[in-house]
Amino acid sequence: MALLLLSLLGLLLAWEGGQALVPPSELKQMSAAGSKYIDTEVENAINGVKQMKTLMDKTIKDHQDILHTLEETKRKKEEAVQLAREKEQQLAAKQEVCNETMLALWEECKPCLKHTCMRFYSRTCHSGSGLVGRQLEEFLNHSSPFSIWVNGERIDSLMERDQRQERQFEDLEEYFGLLEDGVDDIFQDSTQVYGRMYPFFRAPFGGFREAFRPPVQRVRFGPRSQRLSRELHPFFQHPHHSFHHLFQPLFEMTQRMLEEAQGGWEPSLGGFALDSRNSSDDRMVCREIRRNSAGCLRMRDECEKCREILSVDCGQTDPAQSQLREQLEDALRLAERFTRRYDDLLRTFQSEMFNTTSLLNQLNRQFGWVSRLANLTQDSDGFLQVTTVLSKAPNLEDPSAPPDTQVTVQLFDSEPLSLTVPGDISWDDPRFMEMVAEQALQHYKQ
Repeated sequence: MALLLLSLLGLLLAWEGGQALVPPSELKQMSAAGSKYIDTEVENAINGVKQMKTLMDKTIKDHQDILHTLEETKRKKEEAVQLAREKEQQLAAKQEVCNETMLALWEECKPCLKHTCMRFYSRTCHSGSGLVGRQLEEFLNHSSPFSIWVNGERIDSLMERDQRQERQFEDLEEYFGLLEDGVDDIFQDSTQVYGRMYPFFRAPFGGFREAFRPPVQRVRFGPRSQRLSRELHPFFQHPHHSFHHLFQPLFEMTQRMLEEAQGGWEPSLGGFALDSRNSSDDRMVCREIRRNSAGCLRMRDECEKCREILSVDCGQTDPAQSQLREQLEDALRLAERFTRRYDDLLRTFQSEMFNTTSLLNQLNRQFGWVSRLANLTQDSDGFLQVTTVLSKAPNLEDPSAPPDTQVTVQLFDSEPLSLTVPGDISWDDPRFMEMVAEQALQHYKQ
């Protein structure tokens, strides 16, 4: 009935402004010729989606290697931090041996340390100086010189960096999961299209269904982020959306996280010169001081009495303390090395997603449209229906030129489209319907 109404509408239009070139009896043959072209494009798109799935499967396997390495690095880092804490506790139990000497130096170190830290914060961080000053005063009053003697802020910095790395990993892993789910959705929809079109057809897509298999079991450690799921998942409600639109917000966020993390490790967690830092260092130190006043201990090298605490040798009265301190230093260096290694792996993870998403985005733009046909019922006469073929009015600028042809078609479930074919191509030329089908498919993809 719908096709009959469209044909009647086309005839009315012909009477009003154009000349019908093709009798209704021939429209069915033209529809079949156009549908044949569309069938070929659907087959190519289905094969392209299979390439997307194959690429994603390979990426998942490579991704597993990164996850296993991340997990092993995380375990070694945590073991090193735990060992450092144990050595710190053992040293704390022995600190009374040098207590008198260090306490005298500490009383002279505290005012210099506070002044140096607040001067830096007021000049560089621009906000919250009063609150930070009160927090620092309380921290120093409840601390001991031991926290400087053992470089105590290094453990605090390691723990804070560990938390940032964990949040960063969860965000990256959440995105990768959404990317994988999106490709699976497109692939499953495309298998439905294939199954309806070719229920008994094997070559050249005989292995298409066999290519569908349950996703590779992925290693996860840590909860998945619900925030990213809410922000990014809507992009997969319509599979033809560009992957680039999904990736870019997270890519920019993770890039900022990685850049901000750089300053915290150069040249050392143990201290720095106030005139040698860059803006990334400053931002990180400002955040650290706001969150934890122990960050001010990093400025101990600016105060003579604080430096003297570091040089106190308790080994003369208790050799075991010197040995414990060396063991603590070794554990801290090991933990810092594994923390840097973890950062490098996260960058590899990010690079993997960027490269894969860029390629998937290209394939999706070219082939992903076919997944939109999953719920479409194919007409018995094919995907493309020609309703009218009219000769347009002659070109006034060149009356001798053959007038263009206007063709009205319906492709898949779209609204009727009015397309134009150059007048020098007659409607019974095989190129005619190929051009019509190509134009209609371009409109549908857009």
